[in-house]
Amino acid sequence: MVQNKFTMKKRYLKGKEKRDKKVINRIKAGDRKLRLSVYRSNLYTYAQIIDDQKRRTLVAVSEKMLKLDSAKKSSKTEKARLLGQLLGEKAVAKKITEVVFDRGSYKYHGRVKALAEGARAAGLKF
Repeated sequence: MVQNKFTMKKRYLKGKEKRDKKVINRIKAGDRKLRLSVYRSNLYTYAQIIDDQKRRTLVAVSEKMLKLDSAKKSSKTEKARLLGQLLGEKAVAKKITEVVFDRGSYKYHGRVKALAEGARAAGLKF
């Protein structure tokens, strides 16, 4: 519940805002860990591992980086799973094993879930 300072009416959070607020609070609780951030557009999915204390992106991947031959006929969900595996492999190569999953205001479903499962399969823990 948020109060609007101009009308002083109570405004209840809905769907996307509620999910976003929960994720932000969860990330603040895992303060010292690195953050795996996911962005989903209509065409592509992007993911990156961020060190918030140093304000640096350590590992970043996008669907554009996948090899076209194997990924061309795949669905968006399957591409997201491959993307998660690629991200996990790059992270493990840089000796990153534990992160906090930042799904933003997206539901843990479909492409976001597939990316998380792919990253877990490659060795990341969250």
